[in-house]
Amino acid sequence: MKLVYRILLHLSWVLTLLLAGWAALFYFALIDEVNDEVDHALEARAEVIVKRVLAGRAMPESTAEGNTGYLLREVPAEQTRGRAYERYSDEEIFIPERDDEEPARVLRKTFRNAEGRWYELTVMTPSIEKEDLAEAIFYGILYLYLFLLLSVLLVTVLLLYRTMRPLYALLRWLDNYTVGADNPPLEVETSVTEFRRLNEAAVRYAARAETTFERQKQFIGNASHEMQTPLAVCRNRLEMLVDDPQGLNEEQLGEIAKVQHTLDYLVRLNRSLLLLSKIDNGQFPETEAVDFNALARRTGEDLSEIYAYRGLRFECTETGTLTARMNPSLAGSLVGNLLKNAFVHGAEGGAVRVRIAAHRLEIDNDASEGALDAGHIFERFYQGSKKKGSTGLGLAIVDAICRLYGLRIQYAFRDGRHLFTVDFPE
Repeated sequence: MKLVYRILLHLSWVLTLLLAGWAALFYFALIDEVNDEVDHALEARAEVIVKRVLAGRAMPESTAEGNTGYLLREVPAEQTRGRAYERYSDEEIFIPERDDEEPARVLRKTFRNAEGRWYELTVMTPSIEKEDLAEAIFYGILYLYLFLLLSVLLVTVLLLYRTMRPLYALLRWLDNYTVGADNPPLEVETSVTEFRRLNEAAVRYAARAETTFERQKQFIGNASHEMQTPLAVCRNRLEMLVDDPQGLNEEQLGEIAKVQHTLDYLVRLNRSLLLLSKIDNGQFPETEAVDFNALARRTGEDLSEIYAYRGLRFECTETGTLTARMNPSLAGSLVGNLLKNAFVHGAEGGAVRVRIAAHRLEIDNDASEGALDAGHIFERFYQGSKKKGSTGLGLAIVDAICRLYGLRIQYAFRDGRHLFTVDFPE
């Protein structure tokens, strides 16, 4: 979730809680104020009536008219428990003329005259419909909330996008930044201290990455060169010993052959590791349109001659023309490693089949054993079954090339055959 949307989400629910709490407080405060004013009026009216009763003056007929009026009645002393009281309540009063009930605020007050007789005075006055008031306040708050929410969100979005513009510029620069490439400078003008420090940190770490990258390239190149030289010297000296076998018996010649085989393996391993490092470092910027149909046919025919002693057949089916912009050397490594893997690990007397479509390359071979571990076959030095001469880096190189160019490679085991599929973007 984007930062802007997360902020808006938090603002929305916080504003909802605040407005809901404010609406409840406003409602109860309003009701309390209304009741307070009505209670004062009822108390003043009741006080006038009580004074007239205590003074013995004549009173109007003590009947209530609807929800307005008063009612005075004598009550037993036991009912009052010997003390006066005042009670306020909200009640619904039935009005016969309207055949309906109306809300009223009611005061019930007991008092005792000079003769010791107890009276209960009930004074009523019309009141507001609290349910209607609550509903009106609810809809008023709802409309206010929607208006405030939209206003706050709109202002927040505008301010955030304006304020976060330097951050978005930095993110775009980082997304397009490639170590070792010719990258444009970071030009973001901002007065915000945090953004300025973030830009400085990004530039600083980019410079550090460039320095490390250059040192790594230099180290890989130097290491490869320095390793190739002594390996070549060792191979040459061993070949000289084999060419001049005087003083060497068959057992010694056999040991020299084993050493030569080990040196050949080290040479291939060194080249594969160097290639992997260069791929990971993006040291193959040159691209051109590569014809995978011709590349697969040519590579398959060459390997079928090399591995003819194993009785493997090479079959190529083309249902479309597959062309992609890649580094030609890496394209050759991609096809070559997949086909070599099929020839090396294929069952003797089986077939290596290649199917080429407009956006797909499929290579399968008969399996000499069961399925491979699909979760690990593209890891470096993983080998389902150790084969003579294999470095365990072929599929790792294929995976690295696919990741470099955004290709999708998959492995499947179907009908006793290993199947590798490379999907090219359309």
